[in-house]
Amino acid sequence: MTSKILLSRRGVLASGLALSASAFIPFARAAAPVKVAGIHGSPVENAWNSVLHKALQDAAKEGVIEYVFSEGVSGTDYPRAMREYAEQGAKLIVGETFPVEKQAREVAVDYPDTAFLMGSSGKEAWENFGVFGTWNFDGAYLAGMLAGKMTKSNVVGSVAAMPIPEVNMLVNAFGAGVKAVNPDAKHLVTFIGTFFDPPKAREAGLAQIDAGADVLFGERIGTADAAKERGIKSVGSLIDYTPRYPETVFANALWNFRPILNAALADATAGKATGRDYTAYGLMKEGGSDIVFVKGVASAEAEAAMEAKRAEIKAGTFEVPRVMDEPK
Repeated sequence: MTSKILLSRRGVLASGLALSASAFIPFARAAAPVKVAGIHGSPVENAWNSVLHKALQDAAKEGVIEYVFSEGVSGTDYPRAMREYAEQGAKLIVGETFPVEKQAREVAVDYPDTAFLMGSSGKEAWENFGVFGTWNFDGAYLAGMLAGKMTKSNVVGSVAAMPIPEVNMLVNAFGAGVKAVNPDAKHLVTFIGTFFDPPKAREAGLAQIDAGADVLFGERIGTADAAKERGIKSVGSLIDYTPRYPETVFANALWNFRPILNAALADATAGKATGRDYTAYGLMKEGGSDIVFVKGVASAEAEAAMEAKRAEIKAGTFEVPRVMDEPK
């Protein structure tokens, strides 16, 4: 499905992330809006895609870009979609290449005048193939610190997409946060094998609850439905799920794509090489990610310890471990 957008044509689940002004990298605006294409492997309702989609929508509403997009693009169709948007004159193409790393890079070689900015587990390539990671693992670690003090069964669970490095890092960070404050806690991990299947994530969450988990980390949409159904607490990822699940989701590891988008646009419009790794613009210490939580759900002591660690992360005096191996 393809759309041209200046205003949203569909409801998006993303919520804004409060960031300092320094998080938004200024760039010289072109005489006319820059044509940017988004290629979303999942529906834009999917949390990860919704964050990208909202950032691109906001830039379009501000007149910075002209935004066209496709959603639900399969891996087999992805290179074709990249080529079509390049042929249509997109200055920048934004998307994800996790299942098609080799093929996507081959497309970039054929279109050296088009900038590509892709969520990827691989490295940047050529002059025009930039990559970014979804590194909201700092917030996941902090949420894990709260969960580790809240669990009464001493069992927590994580429901995630698939064991690729970025997802592994996020789940491992949550588990590390739990262990930092509760070394004896058990961390259950389930991969559902896809990026978007809310019913499957719900079933995985229910299975973890049946196995004793009383706090769930929902790396995938649908996990909070299981937590709500069984009356336990849950942690959200990427966007703020608390308004949708006010009695269930007590913390969220947020991530914002706009600083990454702005940095890539600045390079593209200035004629600079975009074959860079833009991940750092989304880190907590750079203002691109954070944690939001409902005060009073965890104990005051747990919240104080988490806030102290959050300040250390922002100051650069503490780094959350980046463990990309599949969780045991």
